[in-house]
This record gives sequence, structure tokens and C-alpha cells, in this order.
Amino acid sequence: MPDLFDPITLGDIACPNRIVMAPLTRGRADKAGVHGPLAVEYYRQRAEAGLIISEATGISREGLGWPYAPGLWSDAQVDGWKPVTEAVHQAGGRIVAQLWHMGRLVHPDLGEGQPVSASASSGPHRLHTYDGKKEPVEARAATHEDIERIIGDYVTASRNAIRAGFDGVQVHGANGYLIDQFLRDSSNHRTDDYGGSAENRARFMREIMAAIGDEIGFGRTAIRLSPIGEVNGVDDSDPEATFTTVASILEELGVPWIEMREPGQESSFVEAAHPRVSPAMRKVYSGKIGLNSDLDRGSGQALLDAGIADFAAYGRPFIANPDLVRRFRERAPLNQPDPETFYTRGPEGYIDYPQLEETPAA
Repeated sequence: MPDLFDPITLGDIACPNRIVMAPLTRGRADKAGVHGPLAVEYYRQRAEAGLIISEATGISREGLGWPYAPGLWSDAQVDGWKPVTEAVHQAGGRIVAQLWHMGRLVHPDLGEGQPVSASASSGPHRLHTYDGKKEPVEARAATHEDIERIIGDYVTASRNAIRAGFDGVQVHGANGYLIDQFLRDSSNHRTDDYGGSAENRARFMREIMAAIGDEIGFGRTAIRLSPIGEVNGVDDSDPEATFTTVASILEELGVPWIEMREPGQESSFVEAAHPRVSPAMRKVYSGKIGLNSDLDRGSGQALLDAGIADFAAYGRPFIANPDLVRRFRERAPLNQPDPETFYTRGPEGYIDYPQLEETPAA
């Protein structure tokens, strides 16, 4: 069976190891969604990862509901990302941009209009604004014109990602955001071609992935999913049926890899009592599958040993350990992350975690 330190090819991207940096929202861009020097250093420090998946990055003003998160819809945002991707590549790394539309989780103070979703609904939690969290606002059901426009926004953001120097894109289809609001039946109550059956609920995702693949090549196109567990008020009554349908569509399109959050019953993020659906997806999907959620070196390797995953994605361990790959290889102790600085604005808790001393591990 493969080792975490074995190379892997994900579409057009040759990765030197299977330790992937998961997407991590950090809130260090400016109000225009433009990154500066802090992000350059942050991503450069972590270039030893087999692949870096960037923090979630907005495809439009309408779809970005997180203060100080970056975007990829303007030339200024593209220019802000260019030094980041250049630094990662100069350090020997690879990086893809995660593309984000938050749907009903965008407050009008940030999205500049009523949010859109699969159906007229709102999430269960207060929404982020620059003035603190505010009560959710009911989203309107996306019209066919909205859907066509949003697909166009994904294509533009994908084109901009390549202009910015990214090696590809990962579409954020997880965690209760817009695509997930279409995919899962607790939030999709439509009666048209985008609702009802699993095939119909996955139509929006299919059209996005097809349009992006046609624009930048399917070898540079991937997706993130969260098939089990309620997140942001989004869940599914039959996740295995829904996500084997999703996997079949991705197989048909030729999408080469999927990264998924599949937590257990004791997850530190969002618990899920439902068993993994990735084994069922693997039966209909021949691409590479990576899993994420509360993994350490041993549990990540165990997923590879069992044939459940082809690579493992790590989030908080990469926040606190820019040299995580080396620490895993040498079985060295890990720094512990400080949640108080996850979303603050400065360098603290962002680029100041210590590297492992240049001495062999015991």
C-alpha cells in the first residue's frame, strides 16, 4: 500500500507526497479581497506539502460572506495572488485555488443584495459582517438566469486562477455552501430540473464542473465535498445514494480527484454519526480520493493502508506546523494551534509558528 511520503499524480499535478494542505480560511486579505505580503510568506512556509489547497476564495461579491477573505473576480485580486503562487513554486511547491460561493450564508452587508440559494431559506446561524455577526437573512431561490450567471462567475474565477499562477482549482462543494445547498435534500426543495432526484440536485454541480473543465482543462479541476453530517443547516436523508450519484457524474466528466471531509462521531469540527460513504463512491469513481477531518500521521496512513483514501488532507496541523511534512517524516513533536488567532488580522498565529530545529529527531 502507498505511504504518506510516496508521490501521487492528481490530474495534471505531480505531487511529491500525499500530505495535502487542506483549505483554511484565515481572514488576512483586505476588504477588497486582495492579498498582501503576509499571505506570500504563509503559503511559502508550507510549500513542502504534496499540494496546497488555498483558503476558500470568492468567485463574486455576491458569494463572499466572510470578512477579509480573498477573491478571484478582479484584476487586483489576481495581482495579489501572483506573488503567493510564485513564492510557492520557487519553494518547490504546488497550489490550487479553492473557489467559493457561500449562497444563503452571505449577509447583504457583504454580498450587497439578498443572498441566493437552491430554495428560499436561511441557515441556522448568525452571519458574518464587518460589524460582527448578524441575524440570517432569508435567501431567494436561484432562478435559471441566476444559475447561468453564477456558472459564468465560476468560469471567470477559474480563468483568473490560472492567470494568477495557480496549478488548478478546487470547487468548494462542501460544508453547507451554495453547491452543497443544491446537493443535499434538507436545503433543496426545488421542483424544477435542479431539484427532486439526486441526479437533478447534482445538476448545478455538474454544469459548474463541466464549464470549468472546458475552460481550463479537467486535469486542473477538482472538487471538495462533505457527504456526511449536518453543516450550516445542510444535511441529506440518504447520503450514500446522493454522493454515489455525485461520484458517477464526476467519473463521467473526467474530474481526476476529490477531497472530502468525512468526520467521525467524535469530530472536533462537526460530528457525523453516518458511516463513511467514500467506499461506496470509490466503486463508481476511478479518480483519486483524499479525506480530511481530525487526522494525524497515524490515522492518515491508516486510511491509505486500508485503501479508503489515496491521500490525506490536514488543516489545523498545517496552521501550527508550516514544516508538517518534515515533522511527520521525522516523527517529531507538533506545535499546537492557537484558535484565538485563526481569523485575526496580523502575523500572530499566521506566519510566526516555529519551524523544527535543524537537528535530527530522536
